[in-house]
Amino acid sequence: MPKKIAFTLAVLLGLLGAHGLQGEAKKPTYTNPVIDEIGPADPCVILFKGKYYLYPTGDNWSYRVYTSKDLVNWTKGGKVFSPGKKNVWAPDVFLNPVDKKFYLYYTVNKTIGVAVADKPDGTFVKRATLFTNAIDAHMFRDYDGKYYLYYVQLPGFRIHVQRMKTPLQKDRSKPIEIIRPTKAWEKKRGAVTEGPWMLKHNKKYYLMYSGTGANSLDYAVGYATSKSPAGPFVKHPDNPIIKRGTGALGPGHGCVVKDAKGKMWHVYHQQKDGSKPWNRFLCIDPLWFDAKGILHGKATRGTPQPAPAPIR
Repeated sequence: MPKKIAFTLAVLLGLLGAHGLQGEAKKPTYTNPVIDEIGPADPCVILFKGKYYLYPTGDNWSYRVYTSKDLVNWTKGGKVFSPGKKNVWAPDVFLNPVDKKFYLYYTVNKTIGVAVADKPDGTFVKRATLFTNAIDAHMFRDYDGKYYLYYVQLPGFRIHVQRMKTPLQKDRSKPIEIIRPTKAWEKKRGAVTEGPWMLKHNKKYYLMYSGTGANSLDYAVGYATSKSPAGPFVKHPDNPIIKRGTGALGPGHGCVVKDAKGKMWHVYHQQKDGSKPWNRFLCIDPLWFDAKGILHGKATRGTPQPAPAPIR
């Protein structure tokens, strides 16, 4: 090849390489809070037909739905259920694979009920009252098809599990107490264990929960493990695994969902500051298991983080 042509080709390739580097897209990031709105808290997220649906505590009388394709950019939707009373808290929405219906477990005035809809953004209709003097229900269906409803019994903020015959009906067994506030971090600003959420990993059951007062900047998240969904559960010795720090305040009461690549994400709330006890907004951060089966998490705020893989 003549030297002049070779030199010209080298220059062109160099320019193309430089242009490729300059034009390379930056990896997407997110910054907490992902919903910059004061009020929404205690979120539950489900993935259905390529879209995430988020249900938080928020409107005092109702539940509202938000939708997203990437867990970062959310669209505020309409109200899906209004019990007709105040103090409407901590929704949990469960898609039953048997009948393909959506079950909303709700708390209103310290009473847990369940409402049903045919689609995730439809109108839920009340079907049953399940517990009184109780809050924070969460439905879990095991691989064998059995149902377990976790909830918090008052007074005492003790987490219980009730075996269920169906998503609407308890079986004949009595509720079992599985977690109560005994550790220092759970009693720092009031003795509280609440917000249960069940994970299963390598045939072991991981019950995530939040501890101390929800209106506190020391609200935090721990977990306990068991060989059975009904316990007995043993609290992780390094709890809490998610707590205040590096700008994050009062992180807690969330849910777990996976992105398009199967990575786990914790969707939860933080306190904005200490000026008011319920100044809360919604955040996301990764969760992961290490090689020993230990669950890890973190809480971030105000600094860009690698974003979830979006649903295409």
